[in-house]
Amino acid sequence: MKKLPLVLSFIALAGVVALFIINFTAKSSESGNADNEPVRIPEGGLKIAYVQTDSVLVNYQLALDLNDEFVAKRTQFNEDFSKRRSNLEKQAVAFQEKLQRGGFLTEERAMQERDRILNEEQEIQQLDYELSNRLAKMERDINIQIIDSIVGYVKDYNKKHNYDYIFSNNGNIIVGAKQYNITKDIVEVLNVRYDKSKK
Repeated sequence: MKKLPLVLSFIALAGVVALFIINFTAKSSESGNADNEPVRIPEGGLKIAYVQTDSVLVNYQLALDLNDEFVAKRTQFNEDFSKRRSNLEKQAVAFQEKLQRGGFLTEERAMQERDRILNEEQEIQQLDYELSNRLAKMERDINIQIIDSIVGYVKDYNKKHNYDYIFSNNGNIIVGAKQYNITKDIVEVLNVRYDKSKK
């Protein structure tokens, strides 16, 4: 269940992956139809395949490793932030108790302590903002890395298989014949490539 939020984010990006795949794997030329001539389908028909992008994202080891890294960083950020927040709350309570029992020698000293606590509160709010931005950027970078990897491989895959179109099933295909599902091939080679890159 820890992997679910980022995996859902990947699945949401599957539509973007689909657009990349469609745009970069189509063999038809936009400039070749300048005179608005009807598009001619080859005698044997179009050669079409599809990829189940949600399945790729759940089974691609790079996506899983990057997700684990992201979750670990997010957990570390949350723990660090929580400790600092908890420490500040304890200091605020201690300050309030000391103020109520007259534990400060002067009013000036009490105001200095109050100002110090307020400054730390502002620093913690700034830290929260910075950590949230860092996590969002990290998540964007991970998504871009995964999309680039998948789209790059699908382009290479298509050089050998010469499909006219490779679609994503995410929102585009309701029913597809199993023989046109190339998801398993894509995931297997992506994982082999990723394993080699780690060595």
